[in-house]
Amino acid sequence: MKKVLALLSLAAFPLALVACSKSEPPAPKPAEEAQPVASAAPSAAPSAAAPAPAPTGPALKIAYSDWPGWIAWDIGIQKGWFTAAGVNVDFSWFEYAPSMDAFSAGKVDAVAVTNGDALVTGSSGAPSKCIVVNDYSNGNDMIVAKPGIKSVADLKGKKIGVEVGLVDHLLLLKALESAKLTEKDVKITNVTTDQTPQALKSGTVDAIAAWQPNSGQALKDVPGSTAVFTSANAPGLIFDHLCVNPKSLAERRADWDKVVKVWFQIADFIKDPKNIDEAAKIMGARVKLSGDEYKKLMAGTAFQDMAGNLKAFTKSDGLDSVYGSSKIVDAFFTKNKMYKKSVKFEEYFDPSVALEVSKAK
Repeated sequence: MKKVLALLSLAAFPLALVACSKSEPPAPKPAEEAQPVASAAPSAAPSAAAPAPAPTGPALKIAYSDWPGWIAWDIGIQKGWFTAAGVNVDFSWFEYAPSMDAFSAGKVDAVAVTNGDALVTGSSGAPSKCIVVNDYSNGNDMIVAKPGIKSVADLKGKKIGVEVGLVDHLLLLKALESAKLTEKDVKITNVTTDQTPQALKSGTVDAIAAWQPNSGQALKDVPGSTAVFTSANAPGLIFDHLCVNPKSLAERRADWDKVVKVWFQIADFIKDPKNIDEAAKIMGARVKLSGDEYKKLMAGTAFQDMAGNLKAFTKSDGLDSVYGSSKIVDAFFTKNKMYKKSVKFEEYFDPSVALEVSKAK
């Protein structure tokens, strides 16, 4: 859902090649340090009218970063819904890459990542179980072309800037496929995602592939530019999750059930039109944007409620399933040598938590 990347390192694995679609938070915080910003400890006042059971046990430590599907957790924090559910949580704000480092180092119990990045961190020694689907990118990832280029077909023979090996490289391949083109029909130039707006503005490339806020910045910087293909044209190619350390999931299963229950409450809140202004205000405050500004980012994010999760966790080869999506992503990563060999991507998803919560409702 992205997000973002600077060069990374995860132990000895070269995370400079990590595929992800999220952008780094703009706040000028040290990239390697978490910013503890929210904790739903027992002292938080629940919004429910009836007294809530006091949360017990140590707080579940969760790393999250700048992406609408993850910033949405702030709604549950501010409204006291975790306390009302009877679970202690401690959300720490990270830049995206360091959030994965923290998870791999065992400093947090869970991390907000794309399905692809869960595979990458797992292949290098930090497996996880993705227990809830927060969203899928539905327009925030884009192929933005200079004036005069109005379709993917018009990209034939043109120079395209993209961070090779990241998930928007995969999006570019999907775009070309839609116009019966291949990589051989265009000239791909490796450009770091945060530099894509400048590359398009300077004219060094004819088009770029990037995620928000970079894709939106490119559209602003180059009058007449056009998003000729977006993740809305391939919904489900980029899923975003909360992924948990397997040991923590086994030991604190009941508490993780409550976390997923709160997520469904958050998703329902966001999907109710009468709440959109409040939701956008809460989420925009996290990254210092007004509610109206943040609504634009929310519009490119397909937040997944209980029904959406049950559908996404159903096994199929299509992009409407996390399994079908991850099969494509795994093949892409293997081909581009993100890791040595294909991983057992099915083992990274645990739909049983969402199923339990749905049955208990």
